[in-house]
Amino acid sequence: MAEIIAILNQKGGCGKTTTAVNLSAAMALLGEKVLVIDMDPQANATTAFGVEKSEENSTYRVLTGEETLTDSIVSTNIKGLDLVPSHISLSGAEIELSKDIGFPFILKESMDGMTETYDYVLVDVPPSLGILTINALVAADSVIIPIQAEFYALEGMADLLDAMNLVENRLNSPSPIKGILITLYDSRTRLGRDVLQNVVQYFGETEYIFKTTIPRNVKLAEAPSHGKPCVIYDEECIGSEAYKDLALEILDLKEAVAEENATDDTKYSVMEDNQ
Repeated sequence: MAEIIAILNQKGGCGKTTTAVNLSAAMALLGEKVLVIDMDPQANATTAFGVEKSEENSTYRVLTGEETLTDSIVSTNIKGLDLVPSHISLSGAEIELSKDIGFPFILKESMDGMTETYDYVLVDVPPSLGILTINALVAADSVIIPIQAEFYALEGMADLLDAMNLVENRLNSPSPIKGILITLYDSRTRLGRDVLQNVVQYFGETEYIFKTTIPRNVKLAEAPSHGKPCVIYDEECIGSEAYKDLALEILDLKEAVAEENATDDTKYSVMEDNQ
């Protein structure tokens, strides 16, 4: 069954789309079956995969009920990696969706049956806390929060966490933080090290902070103009290597959780037998 991961931060420029594109591609290269849902009206993830922007086969048509999610899926040039593209028309969808009393659940309901087809579904969320983001949170099993290693990194983080708690409490739809991802990181600078320390202090031991950090790398910025994820465009650059490491870290986490659950089931079974 697929794990649905929303990649979320209301701040722009923190690497959400870069992470959605390159993490999904790195997972696919490792043999995972992955679907990316581009929920951002800017459609940058769509461009990064070299897919033409069109209102047909788009998240806009899925959310407005004009197409099923299955009908909107397009293949990418990477084996095992599919995409639901976005389109600028999605920018007006929030007004249309707000008229539907069940608007927070539209994406989740559209994904019924899809979790059997993929190992991971990554949702690239727009830099806002509006209806599109709420839909992504309700549909998601977990959240990755990219935080750039810059001065204003944690600004607005309280609002983001409040929005996540609101969705959990009012809509009974928890989306635990899978991990905090430090992006645009340069360990050689004091600022980079300070931001990392501040993130650790802010989240404490209660949330998972990925061991992998994403460095500043010009190749990560170049790759979208070529319609390719960086892990394909330049597979040996430091940015690509970082996203490969992140993919491995996430797969290792999944394996560790599975082993822990199996151990818990065994303990429970032994307790029942002893009774």
